Amino acid sequence: MINLKTSESKKRVVVIGGGAAGMIAAGVAAHRGHSVTLVEKNSKLGRKLLITGKGRCNLTNNCSDAQFLENVTCNHQFLHSSVSAFGPADTMLFFEELGLELVTERGGRVFPASSKSSDVLEALEKYLDSGRVKVIAAKAHQLIIRDGGVAAVAVSGGEIACDAAVITTGGLSYPKTGSTGDGYAFAEASGHKIIPPRASLVPLEADLDICSRMQGLSLRNVGVTILDHERHQVFSDFGEMLFTHFGLSGPVILSASAHMRSYDKTSYRAVIDLKPALDHAKLEQRILRDFELYKNREFSNALSGLFHKTMIPVAVEKSGIPPDTRVHSVTKAQRRSLVELMKAFEVKITGPRPIDEAVITSGGVSVKDINQRTMQSKLVNGLYFAGEVLDLDAYTGGHNLQIAWTTGFTAGNSI
Repeated sequence: MINLKTSESKKRVVVIGGGAAGMIAAGVAAHRGHSVTLVEKNSKLGRKLLITGKGRCNLTNNCSDAQFLENVTCNHQFLHSSVSAFGPADTMLFFEELGLELVTERGGRVFPASSKSSDVLEALEKYLDSGRVKVIAAKAHQLIIRDGGVAAVAVSGGEIACDAAVITTGGLSYPKTGSTGDGYAFAEASGHKIIPPRASLVPLEADLDICSRMQGLSLRNVGVTILDHERHQVFSDFGEMLFTHFGLSGPVILSASAHMRSYDKTSYRAVIDLKPALDHAKLEQRILRDFELYKNREFSNALSGLFHKTMIPVAVEKSGIPPDTRVHSVTKAQRRSLVELMKAFEVKITGPRPIDEAVITSGGVSVKDINQRTMQSKLVNGLYFAGEVLDLDAYTGGHNLQIAWTTGFTAGNSI
């Protein structure tokens, strides 16, 4: 069983935002004996939750607390206290106790056994019902603050008096689900600093000439390193990527985007290692074998064993070797330049795709204004924040939803 604090007195609580963080915060507060109203501007709860994991809902990752924190790319230290109280293992137990059967898949990704995100939402709705949470379909317009504390929440049709309010309105990604940045306005109006929101876990726009010519090409098991304008490394990993009509996408590119926090005209370059399993010497030996096999061919017709056919015309151009050069005439210096190209195929990045295409929003309410043990504001008594509205984000694999569960539970359990 999850451990809930003993409530000192029954309080009137309003939770604004019926996503993952909002539902668990409301449910936990209600099961501690508080009178809870959950305000959601959509007609139904959990709209973003329903589309996560391509409709399957990758609800957490079956990893240790320490491994989870390693996957949080922004302000992970802020979560040390709260994750020890409600980490990935607690999330799994929480849902299993609600009757939801779970399965763990590749990379520790945890899904409902049914592969239906609607089953996750149904479990949460039952949890809200059992705690007698009152759900209202209305848009919250303003926090009413008196004497340094929350006194009410103004919604369409009037005010809801409260002793505590929890802001769980999400970020700016997937705006059609209701994530339109409402919480930033509430926070800013009450004196909190907002770290400018930006897209994270998002495809990247890149050199259109190169990428559009290779659109649709998927590369597996390649190394991707991101360099900033001073050619300092900001990210490096192995995985799968995709060339598109606008630039670069795929899992390793989405992860890379989480580390790209400022853009200008010369800001970033992706350096792709096409053969990460081979060092320079072994790769040169591999090229020599192919060149011996095709020694009487033109250079442009001797690369089928080294590059995907879609990539060959671009690779020939980048190599600087005239395409009609006979293979037996390729010099040692030219051959080594080809090795360098395969180990460091560069693509200039021009910026991220729009934030409404992002998996998650980076930025938001500064965690410096929030008590990390309770999620309560340091500026306004009785005001709490949880989920994507905070300046917290992580890699894919269930880690961002775990941030929602961890911070939402902490807020609900601390009121």
